Amino acid sequence: MSKDKTSHPEMREIPVGIDASGQRQEFDSMGTVDVPADHYWGAQTQRSLIHFSIGNDRMPKEVYHAYGYVKKAAALVNNAAGRLPDWKTQAIVQAAEETINGALDDHFPLYVWQTGSGTQSNMNVNEVIANRASQLLGGELGTQKPVAPNDDVNMGQSSNDSFPSAMHIASVQEIDDHLLPQAKELATALEAKADQWERVVKIGRTHLEDAVPLTVGQEWSGYVAQLRACIEEIAHAREGLLALALGGTAVGTGLNAPKGFSRNIAVQIAGLTGKPFITAPNKFMAQGSLDPMVRAHGALRGLAVALMKIANDMRWLASGPRTGFAELLLPQNEPGSSIMPGKVNPTQCEAIVMIAIQVLGDDSAVAFAGSQGNFELNAMRPVIINNFLHSARILADGMEKFRIFSVTGTKLNQDKITQYVNESLMLVTALSPVIGYQNAAHIAESALANGQTLKESAVASGHVDEKTFDSIVDPLSMIGDGVSGA
Repeated sequence: MSKDKTSHPEMREIPVGIDASGQRQEFDSMGTVDVPADHYWGAQTQRSLIHFSIGNDRMPKEVYHAYGYVKKAAALVNNAAGRLPDWKTQAIVQAAEETINGALDDHFPLYVWQTGSGTQSNMNVNEVIANRASQLLGGELGTQKPVAPNDDVNMGQSSNDSFPSAMHIASVQEIDDHLLPQAKELATALEAKADQWERVVKIGRTHLEDAVPLTVGQEWSGYVAQLRACIEEIAHAREGLLALALGGTAVGTGLNAPKGFSRNIAVQIAGLTGKPFITAPNKFMAQGSLDPMVRAHGALRGLAVALMKIANDMRWLASGPRTGFAELLLPQNEPGSSIMPGKVNPTQCEAIVMIAIQVLGDDSAVAFAGSQGNFELNAMRPVIINNFLHSARILADGMEKFRIFSVTGTKLNQDKITQYVNESLMLVTALSPVIGYQNAAHIAESALANGQTLKESAVASGHVDEKTFDSIVDPLSMIGDGVSGA
């Protein structure tokens, strides 16, 4: 920080005061507002609570934690530029750090359904940090002295460039800290099962009907490949979130931000978060659209689709135990019925399917909101970041529980798998190159109609003898070389 000779009080702790009414007065450009005396927010936050108390959806705390990085970085950059004195910077930085670590979570009460630019959440952060910083400096809450929300905490910024930047920071952190680690662990767990069951032959199914054989390991290798492709797509989409709109201020021209602010604050945020954030090369795109968020959520949609396929396969293959496929034995985690004793259900699979359905719904809203940018601003930001963080969070949590309580403990019902292989009529496919498609088809049709085994029908047809049948119709020889099926 630059050397500053301005006199200032020592930073000190002063509890938030509560008067007899439990209220204090705060002010903004429109006048005074009574706010709860035991909270740090100010007039604009209180106005939002009055005008937008809609539903139970609160702005995710991750957005405010990300905003803490924005405000801390802005204070440091403004200080380095000589625009903010050391003593004031120190107080703002401390309040911002408390915001980042969640110590001030109770002071961020706003609803998702607010102004589409996120201005009220930005001002909520500005007011809380300003009051907290003023308190640390011995000032009186509500006076905006010695630290002001607009002039000091919001210096060089607007909601139009700070809110999308906070969106990107929160999203990248959620992807890196929770979503991708859980997706990778789930892929590893699935791969362990694929390796374990690499040579276990089973009957494949296409169109929900019997098909030619493959191995259980090959089937599960498909799940692994699906999941790893999704991981790659999410990692690719994440790159677009690293570009920050900060420095564009109101419309992208940078008015009221000092020279070099956009680059310097991106460097600061990269250093503070340990993520490779950069300044967006085109601020008009960064503020007039939310395309990177739309693309990133599209990658989450892709993950949801893959997970739904995997979970549905598992619950169908585990259906039974007496009247379903019953090839898989899923862990029995809890009773499945309040009326049917002994019933156990594929609950983890069902949870994944519901999560996937929710993410697909979230994605529709994100895509629609992303299409609503007008001129220099997309004013549908809160719903997009709420849906993104919601989707990422439930996907990550769902994958963790699915891995621990379903995938890891899943076993094979080898007897049932062998029975299906022995009874399958589609093994006749191996005869087709030898006796022709039509003859092979008639053998399968006759076996089904007469209740014969495939071998009995084939020998009765006269097209092959028993020795030839045994040499050709060998399930293990029909699975290809390795998991590729080549």
